[in-house]
Amino acid sequence: MKLASLKGGRDGRLVVVSNDLAWYSPADRIALTLQAALDDWERCEPELRGLAESLEHGSVPKARFHEHEAASPLPRAYQWADGSAYVNHVALVRQARGAEMPTGFWTDPLMYQGGSDGFLGPRDPIPLGDEAWGCDLEGEVAVITGDVPLGATREEALAAIRLVLLCNDVSLRNLIPGEMAKGFGFFQSKPASAFSPVAVTPDALPTWKDGKLGGRLEVELNGKPMGEPDAGVDMTFDFGTLVAHAARTRALSAGTIVGSGTVSNRGPDGGPGKPISEGGAGYACLAEVRTVETLTGGAPVTPFLKAGDTVRIEMVDSKRASIFGAIEQVVAGS
Repeated sequence: MKLASLKGGRDGRLVVVSNDLAWYSPADRIALTLQAALDDWERCEPELRGLAESLEHGSVPKARFHEHEAASPLPRAYQWADGSAYVNHVALVRQARGAEMPTGFWTDPLMYQGGSDGFLGPRDPIPLGDEAWGCDLEGEVAVITGDVPLGATREEALAAIRLVLLCNDVSLRNLIPGEMAKGFGFFQSKPASAFSPVAVTPDALPTWKDGKLGGRLEVELNGKPMGEPDAGVDMTFDFGTLVAHAARTRALSAGTIVGSGTVSNRGPDGGPGKPISEGGAGYACLAEVRTVETLTGGAPVTPFLKAGDTVRIEMVDSKRASIFGAIEQVVAGS
């Protein structure tokens, strides 16, 4: 089952989307918003599935689904917690800013609580007040949970995952070192993120297994391939582990979004991956591109995002059909 929120009001309007992303049917008779559906999932889920089946059979009113009319599936959320499940990414980014890599990062997930009071739509521009801030894209996978009890086990956490989606976790790299030096974490360096047009139930994803989503995450910059790492590879912490980590000392409310962190694959030799142009899987963020350039050439060459740049993040199935729709954003300068 695929769900989306069309723009309208602060929380959007819930619709069910066809498997090929071509059509939608309004779900307002079941729940006005996705958050309302998540709050009453036991009742709403079977009704939404019935509507989805009827949409596939053409037996309910439908309209064309246009991704540019979609907000993020949750235009705002009670909670957005982003992890770093791909420890290869953490190691490279920390290396780039000269920060030590504690061994515990391989056994205990990193996670920060981001701003969730407003997300960018999948086709909304990325606002950038100053190019000197070092704006970066981060291609990620994320999940939306139902209620998760305090102290939930990994298995309980996995069972609480309602939907899977893609994310562009926008980062302002040049602001991060100063904030981290204060010892209090990210804030200004993590502006609004964007999510894919559609969120999908795990059972509708053939490559979802043991809390991981397999498949290449295709990342483009200005129309050129930048990365195609496999989201199911080199994921040190699966989503069950990430959600349980978030719930260790607090219960999570329905509508909590948990991100994977930047999808990142190591090279065949265990070292940094290679660019697509050299036969590698490439990169899902510019920080990794710049780190590898520094390691191989002594200095970064690729600039961070600037006004007018376009980023695109998407995942397709074996027939090259889009699974979640595409995040496609233009950087808008001040």
